[in-house]
Amino acid sequence: MAGRDEKAVDHGGSLARARALFPQAPDPWLDLSTGISPHAYPFSPLPATAFSRLPEPGRAIELAAAAAAAYAVPSPACVVCAPGTQILLPRVAALAMAGRAVVLAPTYAEHAVAARSAGHAVEEVAEMAALTRADLAIVVNPNNPDGRIVRRKELLRVRDGLAAKGGLLVVDEAFMDVGPSGESVAGDVAGGGLVVLRSFGKFFGLAGLRLGFALADPTIATRLSAGLGPWAVSGPALEIGLTALGDRAWQDAQRLRLAKDAARLDGLLAAQGITVSGGTSLHRFVRTPSAPELFRKLGEAGIIVRHFVERPHDLRFGLPGTEAEWQRLETALAGWRARAA
Repeated sequence: MAGRDEKAVDHGGSLARARALFPQAPDPWLDLSTGISPHAYPFSPLPATAFSRLPEPGRAIELAAAAAAAYAVPSPACVVCAPGTQILLPRVAALAMAGRAVVLAPTYAEHAVAARSAGHAVEEVAEMAALTRADLAIVVNPNNPDGRIVRRKELLRVRDGLAAKGGLLVVDEAFMDVGPSGESVAGDVAGGGLVVLRSFGKFFGLAGLRLGFALADPTIATRLSAGLGPWAVSGPALEIGLTALGDRAWQDAQRLRLAKDAARLDGLLAAQGITVSGGTSLHRFVRTPSAPELFRKLGEAGIIVRHFVERPHDLRFGLPGTEAEWQRLETALAGWRARAA
């Protein structure tokens, strides 16, 4: 992505960045700056062939079928398997002829970056109605970081309007595994004019595996797959993805566990006078004038949360994973509250 300023893009999850900001903070760091589940899918040991051989094409076909079933997509032919959704962003943006890209904002910053790299003039807007003037419209649903939900019927109305003039709607459903499934538009991709992105690593707690999916009509899906080339998904990712996507019992239990953890985090924050105003069960969103001071005090205690330079009153909290981490966060928040009183 030519011309990109890497230093300007902070997504959370960088302990090197945290150490640079707070060099005196105690180790180990407690990283609450991402929306990745702290409870990873407990996959079984992998066969050595998953590492030593090139992935069999048939396994990729099976993975597409598993994803189609998991995301309620009409056909495996509508599924593109990729090494994470990040690599798909500029490729999806390039599906629309270079023109005007409109992003429903504030949201995940990489969508605007990818659209610019594909030659679009990018406009970030706060209202759904503004998407109708786009050649490429982008919505993150549920939104990152505030958890905003756009209803399926609204998205399909925008899709229909854009498709009538040759435009494209992209809906990033990275957090839909813990969102209202009835608002997903994954089942509507076969009609064209729509690409849906689904992340694997966040919900399954395996972000380092690098696995994600684009869902689209078969013509677009074929074009995207061709651009990725053969063996796009690694052998280990294929094997783990196949098992995890088919494990509905674990997925149901994961959703319940995350919802319980999110409620616990809400209560912990509320006890210190911090009101949660949005998010998902993978991350909680806070808007408060105290955000800069809270971010600093937690950082000095070795706890990093996501802050937003362009929106200094906003913070995003990920979930602690162990009881010791919960206690550490509670102690740090109580200390901040005592000093602020």
